[in-house]
Amino acid sequence: MVRAAGLRGLPHLVDDLGGDGAALLARFRVPPAALDSDDAVIGAATADRILETAAAELACPDLGLRLAEQQDMTVLGPLAVAIENSPTFGAALDCATRYLFVHSPALAVSRIPDPAGQAGVIGLRYAGTDDTLPPQALDLGVGLFHRIIVLLHGGPYGLRSVHLPHPPLAPVARYTAFFGADVRFGKPAAVLRVPAHLTATPVPGGDQVLRDIALDYLTHHYPAPGQTVSARVQHLLAQSLGSAPIDIAAIARQLQTHPRTLQRRLAAEGTTFAALLDDARRAAAYQLIARSDVPLSQVTAMVSLTEQSALTRAARRWFGVTPRELRRSQHRT
Repeated sequence: MVRAAGLRGLPHLVDDLGGDGAALLARFRVPPAALDSDDAVIGAATADRILETAAAELACPDLGLRLAEQQDMTVLGPLAVAIENSPTFGAALDCATRYLFVHSPALAVSRIPDPAGQAGVIGLRYAGTDDTLPPQALDLGVGLFHRIIVLLHGGPYGLRSVHLPHPPLAPVARYTAFFGADVRFGKPAAVLRVPAHLTATPVPGGDQVLRDIALDYLTHHYPAPGQTVSARVQHLLAQSLGSAPIDIAAIARQLQTHPRTLQRRLAAEGTTFAALLDDARRAAAYQLIARSDVPLSQVTAMVSLTEQSALTRAARRWFGVTPRELRRSQHRT
């Protein structure tokens, strides 16, 4: 499911392109008024089909980008209040990561190590939770993700480049003009590559009281569906490696709980913070060592270890070989 507000502005855009926006929605049994509601939801697959149908019938390959240009954060409903009143961009991203399911359980954003392996750069990933997103839906989502950051920042925020998994739907120059940065296609995931220091940058005009009210509303009205505490910690660890503090206090803050409370809840699920952190480091290290050409000197920092000798010891424990031996063995296969 997805909030119908995610298609807000589409009927007018379709009309402007020579189509009939109301008729398009009617074909998919979506009332036009639903798009102006903060509560109405429609099937995520239905929303995707509406976008793909409109783009094809109107011969408008950049439809997703055009709709993103017309939208702003208000399409996120109550989540927007919590995001725009966050103290920093990192806190805003944490909020979006935790509560994007309120807008749609089918979507997820996360902070990842830079897929290009560049020091001082991180990736902001946008993806579907289960299935690959259709191209128009992906362009709309990544485009809106970018625009929200621009609006919060009050202008350009240092975007290095954009990765998209699909081929260009419109001329590459159209994408470059929209994002104001180089756009690479056919990549493994949709990612905005941004300066790592962006996460510590204050969000102008944030109001902590409004944020607390919004978070309280989200917490009590939208519990995360069927997610264990350990699963939430695993997710936060995966997105924080290499780009944010990695200790139980930092993760507890993101979950808005006390570290000792978090320890007890993890123990009740039969695990510990240290075990989850070790698992997250092992998974990330394997991908970076065996599945990429990122210099081993950078892998250490990207899995939040302080010395390369610590990575060597950990790799021997995890894989039975050194990082260099693991990379050589994988490159031979």
